[in-house]
Amino acid sequence: MAKRGFFAELNHQAQLAERRRQQQAAAANRAHVAAQREAARVLSAAERAHAAASRASAADQKAAERASRAAEKAQVATSRASVADQKAAEREAARLLMESRMAEVEAMNADLANTYSEIDSMLGTTLAVDDFVDLEALRITNVEHPPFDPGELGRPAPQLPALEYPPQPAWQELAAPRGLGGALGGQKRYEDHLVQARVQYDEASRHWHEHATAMYAAYLTRITERESAERTRLAALEAARARYDEECRHREQDAAEQNADLDRFINDLAFDVESAIQDYVGIVLSNSVYPDAFPVTYDHHFDLATRELALTATVPAPSSLPTVKEYKYAKAKDEITSTTQPAREQKERYAGAVWQVAARTLHEVFEADRAGRVHSISLTVACDHIAPHTGRPESVPLVVVGADRDTFTAFDLANVVPHATLTHLGAALSKSPFDLTPADTSHGVRATGR
Repeated sequence: MAKRGFFAELNHQAQLAERRRQQQAAAANRAHVAAQREAARVLSAAERAHAAASRASAADQKAAERASRAAEKAQVATSRASVADQKAAEREAARLLMESRMAEVEAMNADLANTYSEIDSMLGTTLAVDDFVDLEALRITNVEHPPFDPGELGRPAPQLPALEYPPQPAWQELAAPRGLGGALGGQKRYEDHLVQARVQYDEASRHWHEHATAMYAAYLTRITERESAERTRLAALEAARARYDEECRHREQDAAEQNADLDRFINDLAFDVESAIQDYVGIVLSNSVYPDAFPVTYDHHFDLATRELALTATVPAPSSLPTVKEYKYAKAKDEITSTTQPAREQKERYAGAVWQVAARTLHEVFEADRAGRVHSISLTVACDHIAPHTGRPESVPLVVVGADRDTFTAFDLANVVPHATLTHLGAALSKSPFDLTPADTSHGVRATGR
């Protein structure tokens, strides 16, 4: 398969993202419906359980009243009731399990039906949209940058609280003795106490000053450490901001370069540059997102001299498609089983899908090419597999058809049968695509209207 161009890959990824969004929305809706159904079931079960509990409570009260008159009889009755309640609970559990399994089977069958519906409606799906690609939609008009998040670097270290010293020792004067107390030796004792108090005060003051000095020195150290840490943080923050600004600059530059490439691409397309037409077709084909169960890939080449597009669409092997017809729940074995589609149905679905791919591919290219640069398409729909007789990879052509613009665009594809359309175009068609029978091209391929 040819490698997609930059804009084709960009467009393809956007289409895949949109498809995933639609699939997720559909799955969410199915889950919501299932949740509502489960909630209703649980509510109903809770109401039944509540009613049963109320009945059981009333029965227990009556049994207690009877027990005072006939204890042995009440005990037997209670035992029987317990056994009955247990059996009822077991039956309820079995019923709820069956409901859960049935809901699971219902969801599996819904997904299966959706898969088959997607395969069976591949042509109709593309008819509902305009396949023209507005290249201006690929222009980047606003470069989105993630917000700058410095993390821990954006948070300054907390400010240190103001230094608080312990209370400074205060000198308190001793009351001098008066009168008789002073005359009887009180004055001498007062002076001794005064000297002792002064010594204690001086010692306490010295210790206070030493402690305060040490506290201040430690506080200055913590301030210095914080300031150093802040300088380091701010330097790292500035470096992180510089890296972020550089990343933003690169994003802006990449966007400008992509827009410049887009301008050149649009200009080349306007002047019918062969490579530009080739790339535009690649973008159109990248828009064609098929069901997950039936992926399609392309290889193509445009020849400006003949205005013909040689195109190969590769479809999945028949063995890769689901074969289940329906899922069922076997209550006796408590297991989910499945039935297989009849071989005829499998063959018809695969062949129908191959015919649809051919018609859809021709339609998408011609519709998207509004300027009419592609005059005709030589299309091959093939399937890659391992040849059983050689054990080597080979590509089996299932459809080989040529179509010119005027003839094909006159068809109303909403009302056609793809196989009949291809036959009308003189296509070489496989007699059994499911069995990978090659299309017979020995008589050539007629391109109607060419």
